[in-house]
This record gives sequence, C-alpha cells and structure tokens, in this order.
Amino acid sequence: MTNPLDRIDPNQLGERLRNARARAGLTQQEAAEKLGMARTTLIALEKGQRRLRSEELREIAELYGSSVNALLRAESVSVCLVPRFRSIAPDEEDAADAASLLNDLASSQVEFENILGIPARPNYPPERPIGPGDIRDQAEDAALETRQRLGIGLGPISDMVSLLELEFGIRVFIRPLGAARISGLFAFDEQIGACILLNKNHPRERRAMTAAHELGHLIATRTQADVVDFHTAPQSREERFAAAFSYSFLMPAAFVRRRFAELRQETGAFSPRHLILLAHQLSVSEEALCRRLEELNLLPAGTWDSLRDRGFSGELVRRVLGDRSAPEESAVPPRLWYLAGEAYRRGLLSEGQIARMLKTDRVELRAMFDALGAEEGVELDSL
Repeated sequence: MTNPLDRIDPNQLGERLRNARARAGLTQQEAAEKLGMARTTLIALEKGQRRLRSEELREIAELYGSSVNALLRAESVSVCLVPRFRSIAPDEEDAADAASLLNDLASSQVEFENILGIPARPNYPPERPIGPGDIRDQAEDAALETRQRLGIGLGPISDMVSLLELEFGIRVFIRPLGAARISGLFAFDEQIGACILLNKNHPRERRAMTAAHELGHLIATRTQADVVDFHTAPQSREERFAAAFSYSFLMPAAFVRRRFAELRQETGAFSPRHLILLAHQLSVSEEALCRRLEELNLLPAGTWDSLRDRGFSGELVRRVLGDRSAPEESAVPPRLWYLAGEAYRRGLLSEGQIARMLKTDRVELRAMFDALGAEEGVELDSL
C-alpha cells in the first residue's frame, strides 16, 4: 500500500506543519522539546528538507491539536492568521481562542472552495489610507463612496453580513465567543483575502455595527489585524476611523437628518418613540442611533446617557414595536452554507467531516442539510 506521505510535496507539508505549530502557539524550540527531537530536525521538516515519518506525523498532529487527515488532505489549506493578533492582545486568552477559531473557519472555507472548484471572487473596495486632517470627515467620505460603489444610495442596510459576503467577497463567520466584550475580529491575508468573525452572542444590530467597523479596517488598514472591543474607547487614528466609518456607513448623515426632521415635524419634538422607530428602520441599536444624532448635533450631547439613567430599555422598545424579533442569523453565512451543502450533496465530504470543519454540531448541520434537501436536484433555469 502506498504511504500517504509519499504523495505530498515535502515543501507543502513543511509549510502546513509550520502554520499548524504557529496556530498552536508553540515556538520551534518548544515544539521540538515536546516531540523529543532536535530543533534542527524540526526546522528541516518545516523546510521540506527531510521526509516526515508516519509516527512523527501522528505525534505532531496530536501536539498541534490537528489531525493527520487535515495535514495530508490534497485540498487542505494552510492559513496562519493567529500570530497577527498577538501584538494586539498578547495576554488575552479569549482573544487568542477567537483568533484560532477565525483561522480554522477561514481554512475550512478555502478547502470547500478547492474541493468544489468554486474559487472566491473578491470585489473589495479600493484601499484608502488615512491621511492628515479630520478623521470623521475622512470616514464620512469613505462611507459615502462605498455606498455609491454598491449602488445602494442612502437607504437602510437590512443585512450587513450578506452584503459583505456576497457583494465584496469577504469571508464572514458568526460564532459564540467566550468573552462578551469581544465583538469581532478582522484579518487580511494575501492568500485568502479578508476574514471577519462576529460574536453570535451579541444582538444582530451590534453585529452589524461590528461588521461595518471591520469594513472600515479593510478600506483603511487592511494589512493590520483587528480585535473589536466596544467597551474600550478607540485610541489610534485607525480605530477612530473604523468607528466613525461604521456609524457613517450604517447611518448616512443626509438620511438621518432628513428622517429626524420628518419625525420631529409630526409632533414638534423628537421623542424616545421616534428614536425607536428610526433605529428599527436603520437596523441599528437605539444607543448607536442616539449617539449618531448627538454626533450630528441633532440631539444634545449626553442624551443617551440621560435616557439610560431614566430607565430607557429594551422593554420599552418591545412595547412600542411589539415583538420585533427577527429570525436569528445562522452561524453559517449564505455562501459558506451553500459550499458545505454542495460538498455534502456531491458526496465529497461526510457529515462528520463538515461538522468538524464548520466547528458546529451535527444537529445544526442536519437542519441545514434538511433545508437544502427540498431543493436538491431542482434546476430553476430548466423549469
């Protein structure tokens, strides 16, 4: 029987070993000591200068938290996003876990594309480095230009995740993250492009704001990894740009000013109920909209803090709008959902393999496949 190690290029395998070690957070010296081999031997393996033995492969896969199949699969993709986040939060275990999750999900999506022969076709907005001058003005301009490029004018954006994934070709993932304060992560890699991970534990409106924030990073500072923590005030010009961009993109100034004037004219004053209705129309939180209105000098500074102190809450929102709960977003966004279903339909991957790649359980995966099954074999263009 042919040894699987003989069918893979040593240089390619070496790169996969190097990236798997980096994702595991191990230096070459640490990994070599745990494996009981000389550091020079590990270096030679990672450079493809020495053939790997089967028993060594098993030990390495176990140490790095990977699998032999993942390291040897022809379509397997070696992605190494994790080290980029270490300079941002070197001592944050939750941030490191989230970075590893983003890394694994991005690798899996590229692997689906390779297996199916359906490559991603990114259509990123032009890069726009931050220049001298007022950050907010630059963010407003960039947001308006991006909307014009999309042809969506000034209207509300009801589904930010689908817009990023289907219009721009950004890899977007939604998963529960251990730390509530981490809203999302962004990384850009020349090999696989832009990747965003959003915290599923956060409300849909907050996820939209995080997604817009990360779009701002893609436009202005795409080579810098980012961890969004809305509990911390942005300090750098890059973070302030991304924060201002998210507000401008989801709540265009011209639209907000017009609707504010229209609602105020109805009763002679802008009330909390108006705030709720306009936030609902824009698919943003009441807090985000109120702070945007303060920013545009339509409401006095400190209005939101005053509202909160007086007991403004989600319960009031529900009383005004009724039960406005929308269907919950799937943890698997539209394009990745399609790729996984197609790989399963063609018999290229098993249910268990796909569940492991998507970091999800089989119950959710089975529900997804059942939903896809109703359309299996139907070709709309032939009806």
